[in-house]
Amino acid sequence: MQRHEQSQEQSAADQQRMAFVLSLRERGIADVALLRAMETIPREIFVPHHFGDLAWRDIALPIAGGQTMPRPFAVAQVMAALELEPHHRVLEIGAGSGYATAILSRLAAEVHSVERFRSLAYSAQSRLESLNIANVTIRWSDGFEISSDAGVFDRILVDAAIGEVPRSLSAALRPGGLMLFGRRQDETHPEWSAGLYSLRRTPTGYAEDFVLGAHYTPAIPGRSSDL
Repeated sequence: MQRHEQSQEQSAADQQRMAFVLSLRERGIADVALLRAMETIPREIFVPHHFGDLAWRDIALPIAGGQTMPRPFAVAQVMAALELEPHHRVLEIGAGSGYATAILSRLAAEVHSVERFRSLAYSAQSRLESLNIANVTIRWSDGFEISSDAGVFDRILVDAAIGEVPRSLSAALRPGGLMLFGRRQDETHPEWSAGLYSLRRTPTGYAEDFVLGAHYTPAIPGRSSDL
């Protein structure tokens, strides 16, 4: 009886995953490697236990520190916009639960993630280790203080809204590299639309573009010592 129940639970989980991936395909996510990553990374281990039954639904979920885990389709949109290649070196500002970091680990060669909340950084690292993900490093640090010793990156992802791109981040972008970041419309820059933006480093400088509409919470400088 117990084996039968476990088999039913496994079958239900498999069906949820299949429906989840199918919904991503139907909404325009076509990259096979990305779809595979979204299917195989177990989102349920990145959400609070009492939300486990909601893990494979396309909804945002609360996590520690008053933060929010984005809905999977939003994560997939960002990953697709990053135009990742298997050899890329990636910098992520804002590890959160570690879910998007885990997806990045399946699509890039090396991922360096920075998280300002100590508890989030440590728990995210623990989750990735439980999945035997070895190409990711998560640091508890201020995401806008990038040491020159860190080198340069092919891709940079800022999972928050910023204003002008900090020099520390644009300088860390490899020539030809791409950075994605959020923005909010404000009184200082009414011409900005709320959403996801890109910054590409070109031979002559930097080219900035609007990618898609989205809501981002403001980035907070510094490292939190309370959580």
